[in-house]
Amino acid sequence: MFKIKFFTFNPIGENTYLLYNESKDCIIIDPGCYFEEENEKLKDFITQNQLNPTQLLNTHCHLDHVFGNKMVAETYQLTLQMHEKEKVVLSFAPTSGLMYNLPFDSYEGDFILLKEGDTLLLGQDELKVIEVPGHSPGSICFYCAKQHFLIGGDVLFQGSIGRTDLPLGDHETLLHHIKSKLLVLPEETVVYSGHGLPTTIGAEKANNPFLS
Repeated sequence: MFKIKFFTFNPIGENTYLLYNESKDCIIIDPGCYFEEENEKLKDFITQNQLNPTQLLNTHCHLDHVFGNKMVAETYQLTLQMHEKEKVVLSFAPTSGLMYNLPFDSYEGDFILLKEGDTLLLGQDELKVIEVPGHSPGSICFYCAKQHFLIGGDVLFQGSIGRTDLPLGDHETLLHHIKSKLLVLPEETVVYSGHGLPTTIGAEKANNPFLS
């Protein structure tokens, strides 16, 4: 059974997720650690819990979700996994960092490319890949049907949705995919977003003003 730990990192307040289970293997999703003390906080949790990182995933590649990619990949010898359409977003991330006065060294290496319907395994536990573009061209979510949770990136928030005014964003595309891919999930599904507190599919169907 997955256990979920999240940290809120960097000046943009991004949520970094760690999923681990009885095997002590773990998945790191969207490492947003920017400052050295944030790097150490992530590594200390992994060390103290005797975890073995085996996968590095990005829901999408806006700068605040990828600050820690290089550190995680080099520390744990991992290959970045993401959607193919996020390559262009990742390549632009260092330039975005300079625009926000947040310079950083980005991940450079091979990729494992993910697509709709792919299954990621951690021992007996599994995540399914769901494509939900619109906030970013290759935004993906990671869904655990057995435990009723979704690691959603910047697609769906408590009372809101991802912004679509950034390059390659598209408002109608995002709304379409939220409604057709996410709102069809069981209402008890917990959504762990890229910013802010968790919510549920049921709560957002009932109360989210963007989805009415």
